This record gives sequence, structure tokens and C-alpha cells, in this order.
Amino acid sequence: MIFVTLEHILTHISFSIISIVIMIDLITLLVREIVGLRNSSERGMITTFFSITGLLVIRWIYSGHFPLSNLYESLIFLSWSFSIIHMIPKIRNHKNDLSVITTPSSILTQGFATSGLSTEMHQSAILVPALQSQWLMMHVSMMLLSYAALLCGSLLSVALLVITFRKNIDIFLKSNNLVITSFAFGEVEDLNEKRSVFKNTSFLSFRNYYKYQLTQRLDYWSYRVISLGFTLLTIGILSGAVWANEAWGSYWNWDPKETWAFITWIIFAIYLHTRTNQSLQDTNSALVASIGFLIIWICYFGINLLGIGLHSYGSFTLTSN
Repeated sequence: MIFVTLEHILTHISFSIISIVIMIDLITLLVREIVGLRNSSERGMITTFFSITGLLVIRWIYSGHFPLSNLYESLIFLSWSFSIIHMIPKIRNHKNDLSVITTPSSILTQGFATSGLSTEMHQSAILVPALQSQWLMMHVSMMLLSYAALLCGSLLSVALLVITFRKNIDIFLKSNNLVITSFAFGEVEDLNEKRSVFKNTSFLSFRNYYKYQLTQRLDYWSYRVISLGFTLLTIGILSGAVWANEAWGSYWNWDPKETWAFITWIIFAIYLHTRTNQSLQDTNSALVASIGFLIIWICYFGINLLGIGLHSYGSFTLTSN
């Protein structure tokens, strides 16, 4: 009973702290960056990390197995994974550009796990025979860590696409306004010259210090976080194949979960390949990563929603409230 009480307390603490952290991030994003608030946000995420860690450890102790046996536990672990990704820039004292992605992702994941699932899903149950294996911790933890990293990297790529798209729209609209103005004043002879001047001006205005630094940081972190996620995904798939051979007598069964995991791996392998080609970098690779974002959710969430295949242990029902 005491373990259940402690679990509830840590759940509320972590959710409350991360809610405050996201409010701080919004203030610094919309108003201006305040050093004190930024430091409070970082400390809040660290506290959240330890709260969710304690929650998982307590659940592990009283359930007797690693807490990754159902969708509720996997969502809590995914939220914990986002908090780990959040702290990666602190290793080399980089500016934490990931906080805009990791903090909302963590609160939405934990919020859905707490409020979006039926209360029966919150209960820890005895593992089914197929899950009673030493590979449970290795395979599932690697897969969820890879999902967290790939989702963060993909969202950074989506942000890069949005900025690039807005820049192209602005250039197009300004170009049209210039043409209309030139004809209205009968300055057709100077149109080519103005176009040339505008081109250079728009290029320089876009590549000003702030926007240039922002796009470079988005691209930098997107590539590195996705590379980390791809490595973890590869380890997860390989460990899953070994576990499948032990449990079902075959390394690969083309189960829906396995198939979509393979598709996810292919998509991000294509992404990493585009990074090696200078002409395909930036928007092209970001577009591939954006597609990968949707594929991950199908692999992780869609298959569980349908409850089909050999990996249907995490199928679920939403709360009726």
C-alpha cells in the first residue's frame, strides 16, 4: 500500500513540476529570455527526471518486474526518456534548444498516460509468459529511448521546415509587391535592377544573425538526436529479433509491429543517407524526418490501438470520462 501511495505522490509531483516548467518556457519564448527563469526551468526538468525515476523504481519493486509490461508503463518510460533527451545538451554545456520540444512532449505523454487511459491500465499485472524474459528490459527500453530521440529530432526538422517555408512565402509576397509597385509608377525600365537588389537584400535579411543561428542549431540538433535514436532503434530491433527467436522460434515473423519498426528504420536510414549528400541536406532531409515522425506514431501507438499481432500486450482502451 505504501508503494502505491508513493507512486501517486511522485506522479503528481513530476506532473506539477513539468507543468510549471512549460509555463516558464512559454514566458521566456514569448516575452524575453530571463536567466533566472531559464535556470529554474532546467532545475525543474532535473527534478522531474528524478521523480519519474523514483516512480519507475517503486513500480519495479512492488511489481517484481521491469515496469514496461503495458501501455501505461511504456508511456511513463517514454516521458522519462524525453527528460533524458532534454539533458543531453548539458553534457557539453550547449544552449538547450531541445527544451522547446522535450518539455511539451514529456508533459503530453505523462498527461495522456495518467488521464487518457482507463484505470485498469494503471494497475501492474503479472507478466504473460512471453514477456517473462531477461530481454524485456533490453529490447523495450532501447525501443522507447529510440522513439523519444527520433520524435524530438523529427520535431526539430518540422520546425526547420516551417521556418524555411515562411521565408519562401515572405520572399514570394515581397517580390509580387515589388512588381505591382513598379508597374504602377511606370518604372518598368528599373524592374530588373530592383529585382536584383531585392534578391540580394532578401537573402541577406534571411541570413541575419538570429535566423541563421536558429536554423543552424535546429539542423545541428536534429541530425545528432536522430543519429542517436537510429542507433538505439537498431539495437532495439536486433535485441528484439534475438528475443523473438527464443520466444517464438524465429528471428523475424513480419508481425505488424516488426514490419512498422522496419519501415521506421528504413525511413531514418534514408534520412541519414541524405545527410551525406550536400544537395539533399536541409529541407530534403528535414522532409524525410517529418515523414518519420508520423511513421513512429503508427509503429508505437497505432499498432497498440488496433491490438493486432504478436505484440498486442500493450493494446488499450481510453477512459470513458
